[in-house]
Amino acid sequence: MPSVRETELYAPIKAFLEGQGYEVKAEVGPADVVACRAAGIAGEAEDDPVIVELKTGFSLALLHQAIDRQAITDAVYIAVPRGTGRAFQRALASNLKLARRLGLGVLRVRLSDGFVEPHLDPAPYQPRQSKVRRSRLLREFARRVGDPNTGGSTRTTITTAYRQDAQRCAHHLHRHGPSRGADVARATGVARATRMMADDHYGWFERVERGVYALTPKGQAALEPEKG
Repeated sequence: MPSVRETELYAPIKAFLEGQGYEVKAEVGPADVVACRAAGIAGEAEDDPVIVELKTGFSLALLHQAIDRQAITDAVYIAVPRGTGRAFQRALASNLKLARRLGLGVLRVRLSDGFVEPHLDPAPYQPRQSKVRRSRLLREFARRVGDPNTGGSTRTTITTAYRQDAQRCAHHLHRHGPSRGADVARATGVARATRMMADDHYGWFERVERGVYALTPKGQAALEPEKG
């Protein structure tokens, strides 16, 4: 996108708000744009003012400014130029999610013709928790043995409860050779042993005959020291 100045956003935003019945003025107090409805008898605006912060792109500084303006009014918007391409769309989706959590509105300006696209109106954030994801997290927590990982790790293999169960099966095959799935399940306490060896997500197991599995060279190399 060619270099854009924040001032290029003002005229489209002003026209958009005036079309909604607001009187609009720039650089009032700390705000880039302030819009008010018709004044009442006492000279004060009948509705809460609308504040719009203008920026050439989403940034932490923009969000900080917008949050500060919430001390004045709940109706705070951030306005940015409309971009193109998949990278912009992905960034927009993430920033809309963040703005929603912060109770901020979002306006996108198409500078080629001044079209303003409202994406989000300010509103109190009401999180919708996923019972499925919560249940999955707690199930993994309960099934995982010990605390084998280090918080904040990246680019390392994370030890999950599934991997721990697969290791138990692999150690049994290492000690006893090819074994029936039912025998592995009984000896290791891994109820899903047969299914895990059949699915073979890690490439550690191979079926040598119906219901009987052996350890592959990759599985042999992946064996970790047994704990407990």
